Amino acid sequence: MYEDGQVTRAKPGLVVDENMSYSGPMNTQARPRAILIAGPTASGKSAFAMAVARARGGVVINADSMQVYSELRVLTARPSADDEASVPHRLFGHVSVSEPYSVARWLDEVSAEIAAAEAEGLLPVITGGTGLYFKALLEGLSPIPPIPEDIRSHWRAAGETWCAQDLHAELVRRDARAAAKIPPSDRQRMVRALEVIAATGRSLAEWQAVGGRPVLDAASAAKVVVARPREELYERAERRFRQMIGEGALDEVRLVRDLQLDPALPAARALGLAPLLAHVAGEMTLEEAVATSVRDTRHYIKRQATWLRRYMISWISFSAQEMETQSATDFPILDFIR
Repeated sequence: MYEDGQVTRAKPGLVVDENMSYSGPMNTQARPRAILIAGPTASGKSAFAMAVARARGGVVINADSMQVYSELRVLTARPSADDEASVPHRLFGHVSVSEPYSVARWLDEVSAEIAAAEAEGLLPVITGGTGLYFKALLEGLSPIPPIPEDIRSHWRAAGETWCAQDLHAELVRRDARAAAKIPPSDRQRMVRALEVIAATGRSLAEWQAVGGRPVLDAASAAKVVVARPREELYERAERRFRQMIGEGALDEVRLVRDLQLDPALPAARALGLAPLLAHVAGEMTLEEAVATSVRDTRHYIKRQATWLRRYMISWISFSAQEMETQSATDFPILDFIR
């Protein structure tokens, strides 16, 4: 079980329910339909996913909303070309930063990749740090109609130009139910709620209460969180980001600059991109850009921890440190991944 960067170790072969109690032995003879590996950024989940895929004849499928972009291999810590050659990888670097990629599109694509893996007799190993992707995978998406482009553009422009207090006040006026659940600091969610009420006449909260259709039955998948202590995550994330600078991150940033990326696109939210764009524009020193990026990454790790506590409390949690001291073939989780 995941508890804010700490590990409550689940015994191999047992599953844990939402009441934090063991619910009995898992059938160790039954191969799960997929294994889901989540965890905060810099936790080491990608390396573990590759080890599991090698050990059990699997394919690594991406569940990170930023690792889909072809132009940002270094900045998003996407698996290297050597990694991708050593074990099959899917949905990594397959779209441009100029495309408006969404969880709905990912869900369609991951459904197809799971089916393709099963047809080839491969175990889908789905890994990433985007909690919403896993939630959609196991619960489905609410059937919110597509938002007309003029409405979307209007509210996204408002999200960029209005102060947070005015944006939240407008949400209170139009959709008090959604406003009660969204803090003024969360511009992205406020804009989403405003565009939904404007386009459909129904509250986002009302739409979200309508259940979707899951791609995977939660009981058919082995669900794992890779955990590390918070301070260790911070140290690893900062070290990794500084290494990225020497590995070509600035070249990627200059490429994105030349593409004149719309700041409303999802790719514009990639960690480190905005500060490094400011640096190449001469508006920040490199050290200022790195420090800002490291700070933003720490905040992101905190948000991931909140998500994990809220939505993945029933997942089995394993210590990354223990994973690193054992071979993939000896690691306890493989006792029930046949």
